Amino acid sequence: MRESVGGAGGADRAGTLAARLADVRRRTVALAAPLSPEDAAVQSMPDASPAKWHLAHTSWFFEAFVLPRVERAFRPFHDAYAYLFNSYYEAVGPRQPRPQRGLLSRPSLAEVLRYRANVDERMSAALAARPGDEVLATVELGIAHEEQHQELLLTDVKHAFFSNPLRPAYAPDALPGRPAPASAPPLAYVPRDGGIVEVGARGSEFAFDNERPRHRALLEPHALATRPTTNGEWLAFVEDGGYRRPELWLSDGFAAARAGDWKAPLYWERGESGWAIFTLAGPRPLDPAEPVAHVSYYEADAYARWAGARLPTEVEWEAAAAGASATAEGTLADAGRFHPAPAAAGPGFRQLLGDVWEWTSSAYAPYPGFRPLAGPLGEYNGKFMVSQLTLRGGSCATPRGHVRPTYRNFFPPGARWQFTGVRLARDGA
Repeated sequence: MRESVGGAGGADRAGTLAARLADVRRRTVALAAPLSPEDAAVQSMPDASPAKWHLAHTSWFFEAFVLPRVERAFRPFHDAYAYLFNSYYEAVGPRQPRPQRGLLSRPSLAEVLRYRANVDERMSAALAARPGDEVLATVELGIAHEEQHQELLLTDVKHAFFSNPLRPAYAPDALPGRPAPASAPPLAYVPRDGGIVEVGARGSEFAFDNERPRHRALLEPHALATRPTTNGEWLAFVEDGGYRRPELWLSDGFAAARAGDWKAPLYWERGESGWAIFTLAGPRPLDPAEPVAHVSYYEADAYARWAGARLPTEVEWEAAAAGASATAEGTLADAGRFHPAPAAAGPGFRQLLGDVWEWTSSAYAPYPGFRPLAGPLGEYNGKFMVSQLTLRGGSCATPRGHVRPTYRNFFPPGARWQFTGVRLARDGA
């Protein structure tokens, strides 16, 4: 049965969402445009997905959760796509195992793009019919969901291209052949008082369910670094034997480092002329001024201990970000750089939003009073609230406008393929 239509306010909201949806959908296709059909089919590890799968899954989301509620005679584009492109929604039905998404040579990339066009046309008609608020809320969630997959598409392509001995470039013009001469501002710490603070999303603006409800939290006096840790600072850790010193590491972390033969962050390679780093623009000499990226929580925690510091809690991070000025914003995907940039000089915190996701020491857990969304969409966040750590701030692969100070990302402690970095903290103001 179709949902009821909205009033004038609903029409305004539907029109705004239609424009946003069209823009986001175009952006996803544009991000995939540099890829050949062969590139788009590669799955380089179980945690990653082929670009073709991202293109299809983000279409399936709207076909699964919006179109059946607004189309009088709903029929899926293809009966098998609910199995092929469901991600983890148990309530919706069975699905292709995640580690085997790279086996889907069919449908072809061209057919997936036709699927996208079909869903786009139907979604445009659905929004023109002014659906009710519940449907519009699902459309808004779908837009944010697609933006998440834009970032995943970039990071998954980066891992796939790094796994190719040819080391191909996704965006060869995104970075200069050699890093521009630059130095990061000196690392300093901003004292922060303790006390009761409020964290979490407020008001009626869009936020994921894991950002709510807004609630009070206790802060102890502490200090937070003005910028993320740089490659040059991390290199000192590497050269001091940081990856070989068990006293710096959590037990599980040191076991993971040995099992994975970690000697430096992911995408660092030592050559005859020194350290290089693989980027979406291809291999580049390591720039010591850039924020370090692609480090796991285990590495971040070990580095913090080596540096005589610790990782911040997510409450400490959010309390600092809530008062940050617009100049704290860093590099986001819209810049087309797809790689962290050195921090600019200036007072206060730098790069709280953008450049690298920043590990916190906080377990990814529900806020007091958390309630997941009703129905299958309740599986979006809540069921992952175990064995994961929270990250904050967005990265150079995150679309502008997608992140906010309350945004809670999460990954298991051994994950390295995202643009994950470090901002240090210390006890005492």
